[in-house]
Amino acid sequence: MNIKITDIQKELELADPAGLNSILNKYRSDNRAGVKKLIQKYEKERQKLKSEKERIKQMKSYEYQYGEYTYICGIDEVGRGPLAGPVVAGAVILPKDCDILYINDSKQLSEKKREELYDFIMEQAIAVGVGSVPPTKVDEINILQATYEAMRQAIANLSVVPDILLNDAVTIPKVSIKQIPIIKGDAKSMSIAAASIIAKVTRDRLMVAYDKIFPQYGFAANKGYGSREHIEVLKKIGPTPIHRLSFLKNLFNSKNPD
Repeated sequence: MNIKITDIQKELELADPAGLNSILNKYRSDNRAGVKKLIQKYEKERQKLKSEKERIKQMKSYEYQYGEYTYICGIDEVGRGPLAGPVVAGAVILPKDCDILYINDSKQLSEKKREELYDFIMEQAIAVGVGSVPPTKVDEINILQATYEAMRQAIANLSVVPDILLNDAVTIPKVSIKQIPIIKGDAKSMSIAAASIIAKVTRDRLMVAYDKIFPQYGFAANKGYGSREHIEVLKKIGPTPIHRLSFLKNLFNSKNPD
């Protein structure tokens, strides 16, 4: 008597990835339409997993290239463009055998996936550092210098000193550690991508907290960026203490020409 299709499905669901192919092979000769659909489904998933592992291998190409260093640290920032909130930087040192799948540029990930990966990174990383520069400081020293300052803070907040820094595009002033700036590094380096996820989730959580204090501005949804609704509220009731006044000059020039 043929095994029930529901039992085959359970066997596939519980299968270890390494043993999945042998289970698929066991049922390939079963001509029932339901079994064939199951095999097709899990074949696709197996191929997706294989492709993802290959992508992650490519994402570690810079880490392999500088493999003579013990502590390779990825650096990235988020929040250069918003009208409100801090600029936040992340610094992450991953184990050389790190195998967290689906790490990518944080902008390419859903909020749910970022939150999930944040937990995996925090659990598996050798060290994680975060730096944050508030809006008043952004106004004082400009956004580029504030970004550098957030990055320096992130490095300083690591529990170990990196041997080399893989940076997303920039060279950070006043840092003596060897630096490798990588254009679009958050899409090319696993360490930088991990740092972008840490920075993004940290900043998004802050903006959700600010939304409870300043609910009119929709910070939980817009994260401080200049959405149409955000700008309309700004023009109507003005800025909060967490707005970057230097970013709002053009917005209010027509109302306050002086």
